[in-house]
Order: sequence, then C-alpha cells, then structure tokens
Amino acid sequence: MEESAKCSDSPKYLFDNAAAQAGARFNALTEIFDPGTIRHLVDRGVDRGWHCLEVGGGNGSIAAWLGTRVGPRGRVLVTDIDTRFLDSLNQPNIEVERHDIVSGELPEGAFDLIHCRLVLLHLPNRDQVLRRMIAALKPGGWLVDEEFDSASLPPDTTVNAAEVLPRTHLAMWRLLEDRGVERRFGRLLPGRLRAHGLTAVGAEGRVFMWEAGSPGASLTRANYDQIGADLISAGYITHQEFEMDIEKLESPEFLMPSPIMWTAWGQRPSVSG
Repeated sequence: MEESAKCSDSPKYLFDNAAAQAGARFNALTEIFDPGTIRHLVDRGVDRGWHCLEVGGGNGSIAAWLGTRVGPRGRVLVTDIDTRFLDSLNQPNIEVERHDIVSGELPEGAFDLIHCRLVLLHLPNRDQVLRRMIAALKPGGWLVDEEFDSASLPPDTTVNAAEVLPRTHLAMWRLLEDRGVERRFGRLLPGRLRAHGLTAVGAEGRVFMWEAGSPGASLTRANYDQIGADLISAGYITHQEFEMDIEKLESPEFLMPSPIMWTAWGQRPSVSG
C-alpha cells in the first residue's frame, strides 16, 4: 500500500518493494495522493533554498517535485530501506540514501521540511521515530506526515447499498494488525504531533470512492495480489473467496470508499530570544 522505510527488525512488512506488484502500487499511490500531498507542501511554504527530507521515498515522485521546488540552492535527501525505485532521480540537488528510519541516525536541526507518507503506521516504535524526525527539523521547520485510517470509515451497505466490503479486505486488515500496523494511526496524528511539542498543528482527511478501472481499484488489486498467498495460508480467506473478490474489482458494480488519508502537519518551535 505504501511508501517503505520500514525497519528490518520490525514484524515482516507485507508490501515489500521487491515484489512484482510494487511498481503498480506506487503508480496508483502517486496518481491518487500526490496532488493532495503537493498542495499541503505548498501550503507549508516549501520554497527555493529549502533543505528537505523525504522518508520512505517510494517511487520518488514527491522527492522529484521537491527537488524542482527548492531549486539549485536547495537540497533534498530521500531515504528508503530499499531504493530500487529511486534510481531514476537524477536531479543534482537530490541525494538518495539507503536508510532505516528506526535504527539509523538523522542529523539534528538540519531540515526545513520533513515529509513521509504511509510509513509510521507500520512501525511498532512509531513515537520514537516521530521524536527522531522532529529533532532533525530546524527551529521553525515543518513536519508533514500522511497516514491511513482504515478503521473509522469502512464500507457500509446500510449507508450505501452499492458499497462492497470484500472478504479479502477484511482478511488484509486482520493480517496488517497481526503485523503491528496501527490502522487508525492517521486519525491519531494531530494529537501525537501536539504531544511531541509541535506548534501550528493541523490536519485534513481525504476520502475517495473507488470504482472498477480507477487508480484505487488498481491499488487494491496490487495489494491483494501481493499478499493473497499470505491471507490464504493464514486461514483468513479461502482461495475461492480470494478469486471471487478479484473478479469483484473488475465488476462495473464495484464501489468502495478508500481509507481516510490523514495529512497532519506541525512546526518545530523557533528559538526564542
């Protein structure tokens, strides 16, 4: 589902960049979420000369945008534990680094902006990682984090009879929770940023209705294909149920709300006096 900077010591990350479905997943994530991400980065004032950190670079789409935005006097460091999808980033002001955000060091007070998307919800020690990222901000620097909340707004046929909730989706949620994913983490973000001392904290939630042929359906298909064998071997779904749900994704009747994508932001207090 998601940008990857997960720790190798954490429970096995389900959506490994090495999988055949990773490219399709990243392309769908880019198409669905990049416009909103860019809008929020612009609203935070990202400008020429800024030094930025992109944690969990995914396919590099946001890092590339940042590189253009900050210009030749700016700098973008983009990190991931698997950088294979970042090889195409050839802008001179972008540095790609293989890095584990859980155990790796970050320079303190170095960045005007730190952004990550769909990273922290996968980490059991996400608060520790938040503290490390905040410490890496310059005084007055911004943290922008984007995380799913797949628990607060599930498909509900009593609200909209056309909505479907495939059994495979229920099984996927169960397996994610088994692996330590906090499915409601996006909703918790504003409170966590305040608790860590950030100011000017705000948040926005975005929801899309996905239908057959949409980028959301492509993302869902990539996720199902990548972890289907795990779901079946865990006994959470049968092979027949899985195949039926794959067919549903291609049906003209398919309609399903996306998880809520929460974007939360906060600013490290400036040094007074």
